[in-house]
Amino acid sequence: MISYSTSGGGETQAWLKRIMKLDFKGLDGLAARGVDALRAATPRESGMTAEMWRYEIVREDGVTTIWFINDHVEGGHFNVAVGLQYGHATGTGGWVDGYDYINPALRPVFDMIADEVWKEVQR
Repeated sequence: MISYSTSGGGETQAWLKRIMKLDFKGLDGLAARGVDALRAATPRESGMTAEMWRYEIVREDGVTTIWFINDHVEGGHFNVAVGLQYGHATGTGGWVDGYDYINPALRPVFDMIADEVWKEVQR
């Protein structure tokens, strides 16, 4: 999150206000890249979890958020992508360790988003 406060007036305050109002239209393409990266990185047994990634971009109250969502839910409550990431119990009392595949997949996408936002800020 980016936040700021200023006192007085002048060019700096006007610049900061302009920056906070920017609408980064390239986010859809970058979010789609994130979905592609998640699909490629998701461990596959049936392939269902990998294919069920999507994104939503929410803009409200001056805040833009990209949500990466996986809709593969088993039994009405077990999100498979989360279970793969963090680990989960088995039906027989065992435990399956998680595998961090989400963070490494999204790191380059987050870097690209930061670069694009910074380019826009510098205009």
